Amino acid sequence: MSDFSATKFGRCWSSLEFGKQPHRNQVVSETVHGAQLAAAAQSANCVTCVEENKACKCGKDTEVLNLQSEHRANATSSFTHSVINMIGMLIGLGQLSTPYALENGGWSSVFLLVGLGVMCAYTSHIIGKCLEEDSSSKTYQDIGQQAFGAKGRIIASTFIYLEIFFALVSYTISLSDNLPLVLSGVHAHLSWLPLSASQLLTVVAVLVALPTLWLRDLSSISFLSFGGIVMSFLIFVTIACTAAFGGVRGNHSIPLLQLRKIPGISGLYIFSYAGHIVFPNIYIAMKDPSKFTKVSIASFAIVTMLYTALAFMGAKLFGPAVSSQITLSMPPHLIATKIALWATVLTPMTKYALEFAPFASQLEHKLPCTMSSRTRMVIRGSVGSILLLVILALALSLPYFEHVLSLAGSLVSIAISLVFPCAFYLKICWPQVSKPTVVLNGVLIVLGALLGVVGTISSSKALIQSIQSGHSR
Repeated sequence: MSDFSATKFGRCWSSLEFGKQPHRNQVVSETVHGAQLAAAAQSANCVTCVEENKACKCGKDTEVLNLQSEHRANATSSFTHSVINMIGMLIGLGQLSTPYALENGGWSSVFLLVGLGVMCAYTSHIIGKCLEEDSSSKTYQDIGQQAFGAKGRIIASTFIYLEIFFALVSYTISLSDNLPLVLSGVHAHLSWLPLSASQLLTVVAVLVALPTLWLRDLSSISFLSFGGIVMSFLIFVTIACTAAFGGVRGNHSIPLLQLRKIPGISGLYIFSYAGHIVFPNIYIAMKDPSKFTKVSIASFAIVTMLYTALAFMGAKLFGPAVSSQITLSMPPHLIATKIALWATVLTPMTKYALEFAPFASQLEHKLPCTMSSRTRMVIRGSVGSILLLVILALALSLPYFEHVLSLAGSLVSIAISLVFPCAFYLKICWPQVSKPTVVLNGVLIVLGALLGVVGTISSSKALIQSIQSGHSR
């Protein structure tokens, strides 16, 4: 199952970030973000072309033919396997906040949740159309460049890195919130370090995960990706078991609609569907890419049903008291709760290496060719470790999970999952696009931009207010 991928570094630059993998059918999903790692490791000799506006020295024409032949040989994912990959990638951190979002937005906001699922399924479909139009495009950035040239690639890459950054911060906040409940009997304190017990435990957990950033073995990274997927499904199953057998008799009424909170929760909903940057990997890994649209419909239908069920279960069980992470509201004495908390804590620790792989790969390939592999590894691991510690400090300073996640969804995910695919599709396939389709995509672009702007303003204000109130205590 996977996370990030691409093929030549400009064509060359992109391949170092999200490149072509040797095991596409095994490494194609999870967060946004490990799948692009495999090609980075295979593109070691590629020259940085696009950024410096130089001619590529990679033997482009011959390489494209070779890649196309190799793709057909390596494309082994069946329809079922592709659906599993896409579902596994979509279900992640966002599922924790769906009950909170439904409770705060009102039960009628489920139409927004379902509507966004339908729209994202459609944009997944048109990503497949863009890839079908140009067989040399292998990644989300390739599609951006195909549509708008080098600027399109730069914009797509920038938003992808922003999404990775926000995901890492959100995972670390989630780790900090859930870890004290998992280790409730542990009282950590250092007199010379002005940190609370939960903050200190989070620091220790991140330090434990730090060595994974030094991993270069692809099988190890893939194992971490698979572990993250298992944890995500485990969380859903334990919440369902709590609702069915946990003895919680909550039957709270859910408000009809709280319009003023819709901008904020729209970011939470759209984050739950984020993952379009990995869909090209799923497409090119399929034995029969013509079934990609059916894969998208099946995957988003299943995920939307799971999110809807989870949202109503959590909101009905806990009502206004439901936390921004459903695991924090579950009865602490239940075994299912303990399993869910452990899964929530272990999930971030499986994600750090996957999320950092694109950064680390590009950094390593920019180092001088004469540098020894050991020195490269030290620089790669050191920079990754420093960045993770910076993210740790930021997460401990901004422990407001719902506001950070909402900001990530409104500022970044809605652009990647809704606005950009429509714009790319119109630009690439304009001669074949009918007038109704032009109108549809135009409406989606406007709607996505509106939700993004309003949601970003709303979540930013809420985050600032939370920071101010936290400092005034």
